[in-house]
Amino acid sequence: MADPKYKRVIVKLSGEALSADKGFGIDQAIVERIAADLAATAKLGVELGVVVGGGNIFRGVEVSNRGVPRPVGDTMGMLATVMNCLVLEAAIERAGVEARTLSALAMTAVCETYNRKRAMKNLAKGRVVLLAAGTGNPFFTTDTTAVLRAAELDCQAVLKATNVDGVYTADPKKDPSATRYDRVSHQEALEKDLKVMDGTAFALARENRLPIIVFSMAAKGAVEAVLRGEGRSTLVG
Repeated sequence: MADPKYKRVIVKLSGEALSADKGFGIDQAIVERIAADLAATAKLGVELGVVVGGGNIFRGVEVSNRGVPRPVGDTMGMLATVMNCLVLEAAIERAGVEARTLSALAMTAVCETYNRKRAMKNLAKGRVVLLAAGTGNPFFTTDTTAVLRAAELDCQAVLKATNVDGVYTADPKKDPSATRYDRVSHQEALEKDLKVMDGTAFALARENRLPIIVFSMAAKGAVEAVLRGEGRSTLVG
């Protein structure tokens, strides 16, 4: 088998990925499978940071549309990401790899607070580092968080896990004529408003020359496969 192409990466998971077909909450069987995938990848010697969304529990944008101030709604969404990270941390450790949750919002009774030096030390020790609470600021998505942390932590790529096997010209579930890109530039992704990540994330990745690999998390061993250059994916960069 081919060796992993990257030594240190950020994996970006949506919160919805943890809820499977339920649309809400946490599906423990899915969590165990994702954790096993991440643990197996870490055992290859790849240093993994993981950013998880919170949409399976709470969406700040949606509640702000109902009258809650956007900064308050976004903070509540950040707290949802902490819950997701904690459940993944426990599952990764059950799979035989040490993991640490670091939160951009200080909550010392629950987990450690994020800072760059602490995260780098944990990565160097082979621990999977779960990066919770987004950037710690409202108005930023967890997609932007993933690219920001990748730049901060000297990662070589961002692995964006989705429910489709790459970036398409349109939503392939709605448009059967949609075609998949094998490769697309950051600039083209911005100009064509490709929805796989928000514009701020693409712009930050372009400025830092960070490749984003978009792949499907549906199959067992998906993270390991994409790191070996196997399977279907789209390289943005």
